Amino acid sequence: MIQVEHICKTFKVARRNPGISEALKALFHKHYDYVKALDDISFTIGDGEMVGYIGPNGAGKSSTIKVLSGILTPDRGECSINGRTPWKDRIEHVRDIGVVFGQRSQLWWDVPVIDSFELLRDIYKISKNKFRNNLDELITLLNLEEIIKTPARQLSLGQRMRCEIAASLLHNPSILFLDEPTIGLDAVSKIAVRNFILDINKRNQTTVILTTHDMQDIEALTKRVILIGKGKILMDGDLADMKKQFGGYKKLSIEYSGNKLLLSGGMHVISDDYSKDDKGRVINGHAVIELDSDIIPVSDAITALSSRLDLKDISVSSSSIDEVVVELYKQYEI
Repeated sequence: MIQVEHICKTFKVARRNPGISEALKALFHKHYDYVKALDDISFTIGDGEMVGYIGPNGAGKSSTIKVLSGILTPDRGECSINGRTPWKDRIEHVRDIGVVFGQRSQLWWDVPVIDSFELLRDIYKISKNKFRNNLDELITLLNLEEIIKTPARQLSLGQRMRCEIAASLLHNPSILFLDEPTIGLDAVSKIAVRNFILDINKRNQTTVILTTHDMQDIEALTKRVILIGKGKILMDGDLADMKKQFGGYKKLSIEYSGNKLLLSGGMHVISDDYSKDDKGRVINGHAVIELDSDIIPVSDAITALSSRLDLKDISVSSSSIDEVVVELYKQYEI
């Protein structure tokens, strides 16, 4: 169980104007700004839950993960993870968590990956039998057989990320913090990592907190989403409800001929390309129409269009998860 109550964290950041003279002045008179990375955030995450923690750059996502993992000490507030305070009980706490930062590595750069795993075994004091069983399972699930004897610096990004995830799970943590785990990965590697995370959550009831800008990761892995912006929790709810609330628009792509395109209320044209014959009738028309399904149902929109046009083809699509999130950011002005 993760319980976060009224956590605040402010950073002191040095600022100066460009130029040598300004640099010299800054040696004696430094100017600082105070940035609120976390501003009174609170939430609770149950055991075995998978939660997407989203927000724009600078929103406070990574700062939250660092507080939860015990790397940062907040200015005030309380946090209890499995009965421990992360920054006070660090040694016991880190035995129970796994952390993957997409832009940081816990692998030693110039040695084979298996040597890094052996070092982590000693750091976490994992028994030899448990380590061997866990390693064999992770090698199979993440397809590491061919790469664990290779130095980390010689791995591709996708290979390294699979090894990073394996390294974070060698000690069987009950909680996994994933900060941009699929950053820069190709489509095949992304799907492999997503499937592995789903499998670990299902089999071991591992609690997963996922922070990412890849909304396909969020959609594939989580049902609950927490939105943070400017250091504040702005929304905490079900992903399906969020998509329904902020993605109520549908897109109709139509191939038509006959009359010029005229629309009913609740619909507007995104694009409309067509040509006309000698009599001024539309031929080879192609249009993309956005409709608000709260104003006009899709079936009524199709009926209205077919009464005016000769429809040759029609397809209906919902707003993508990326479009939903953009709308969400606009709504909260972040």
